[in-house]
Amino acid sequence: MSTTVGETGADYLAVHIGLGTSITGLVMASLLAVALLVQLRADRYVPWIYWLTVVLVSIVGTEITDALTDRLEVSLYASTAAFAIALAAIFAVWFKVERTLSIHSIVTTRRELFYWAAILFTFALGTAGGDLATEALGLGFNVGAVAFAGLIAAVTAAYALGANTVLTFWFAYILTRPLGASFGDLLSQSRDYGGLGLGTISTSLAFLTVIVALVVWLSFDGDAGRNLKVPLKD
Repeated sequence: MSTTVGETGADYLAVHIGLGTSITGLVMASLLAVALLVQLRADRYVPWIYWLTVVLVSIVGTEITDALTDRLEVSLYASTAAFAIALAAIFAVWFKVERTLSIHSIVTTRRELFYWAAILFTFALGTAGGDLATEALGLGFNVGAVAFAGLIAAVTAAYALGANTVLTFWFAYILTRPLGASFGDLLSQSRDYGGLGLGTISTSLAFLTVIVALVVWLSFDGDAGRNLKVPLKD
């Protein structure tokens, strides 16, 4: 849901409100910096702080790709490849320094910084890859959403069959972004462009409402909080 809001929310601010890609990116990046600072200062998992940061990272990741594509006219093939290389480099450095990529080992600020850097580039890569599949390759929103959902299902099956837990987690995480983008475009774009015509406002508000409800539940449900078992950070 957060990845869908990243797509529709960015489109709403940049296009429908008329802020443009540059101003939207600057405003969202500033809000992300504040949210990330609060998140890094927290000594434990706090649902509303964490998920606010995730939503803002999703929007900023979308804006990075849109800026390259729309303003700088970088091809989706090139941006997808560049973000894939950048993400692979982050994982390589993270593993070299910490000897693990498991999210369950994020108990220090340095590991958390690696984590958020990886998340930002998974969203940027997912946006570029999703646009590449649905637009440049002509799959369309319907086929794109089904295709990425199928890939996540395949990763889940691989996990169930005993594939590496950390590897399958990150593959699935990367795929949630193009799935969310395709699904968001399918719901929000006009019928002339292959969407359902619900609009970015309605789609964003609907998904944000569900996200807020889930975060409230996580914040106040004692059993839900205990089941997360997130360790303190050093």
